[in-house]
Amino acid sequence: MQIRPAEPSDAPRILALIQALALYEKEPDAVEVDAETLRAQLGADRPPFECVLAMDGAEAVGFALYFQTYSTWRGRPGMWLEDLFVVPESRGRGIGKLLLSHLAAETVRREYGRLEWSVLDWNESAIRFYESLGAAPMDEWTTHRVDRDSLSTLAKTATR
Repeated sequence: MQIRPAEPSDAPRILALIQALALYEKEPDAVEVDAETLRAQLGADRPPFECVLAMDGAEAVGFALYFQTYSTWRGRPGMWLEDLFVVPESRGRGIGKLLLSHLAAETVRREYGRLEWSVLDWNESAIRFYESLGAAPMDEWTTHRVDRDSLSTLAKTATR
């Protein structure tokens, strides 16, 4: 098993893993991104995300997609793990732990203050897995999101 950084040419592999994740999360029609967008973003001067792939030979069996955040309280960057996924047939082999430990090492190497992510509250196996690695739930925090029409509506108030 090898963990390696994704390259623009990996865009179709990443898209396939994103689609598999969406299916697992019961939202198979929610994926809007395409391989060409991922390819362009990964090849940009300032990519909006980074990604590592878990490779079993020539096959991508998992991925972690992440980006930099910033903590005003710590005065240091952090790492936000947007997606972590291992294909069902490869689970139970330590690949998820390998991906997370790779990101933890990268977080430490960069001298970031923390590594964070969200987990769906119904995904009890993921929650148990994360807690077994020392992750603590942030029960006092609730994620909020503004997107689509609400985002456009809110943006219009900035010009008044």
